[in-house]
Amino acid sequence: MERRRRFEQVFDENLRAVYGYVLRRAGTLDVDDAVAEVFLVAWRRIDHMPADAKPWLLGVARRVLANQRRAAVRRASLAERTRAEATHAPVEAPDTPPILRALHRVSSRDREILMLIAWDGVTVEEAAAVLGCSRGAAKVRFHRAKRRLGAVLADLEQDETSPATRLRLEAR
Repeated sequence: MERRRRFEQVFDENLRAVYGYVLRRAGTLDVDDAVAEVFLVAWRRIDHMPADAKPWLLGVARRVLANQRRAAVRRASLAERTRAEATHAPVEAPDTPPILRALHRVSSRDREILMLIAWDGVTVEEAAAVLGCSRGAAKVRFHRAKRRLGAVLADLEQDETSPATRLRLEAR
């Protein structure tokens, strides 16, 4: 009975965070399956779950999503891979904020840690648990990702202030 109570508490406290994490990283059709699988793993491993369950659950979600992606690749043909690439292609409309355009231009690895910390609101320590690396590695990875994002932002700003860009913008 204690296991059930612990699971219900973990579920109630973390469903929204896990659902949001998965939703931002998977197609909408796969979200419910992935979240259900995360909590199935949580139920099976409830006795081994740390007191602060959120980073652990997000790490499980990350692995569940990776497993789903590998399974899709095995089942899918070249057309499926092409569709997945098109889904992840950056959309850069003229009114897209520079930060979003920059996020689309950094590597998926950089984007992952930046989004974990900035969007999902986890600490560097929690991000390390989600990514399955040490705190130091996550800290270095986050620092480098911020630096690369800053460089991309600077390039975007420079492009937007170039004479050719100003002429294009003034012609509108």
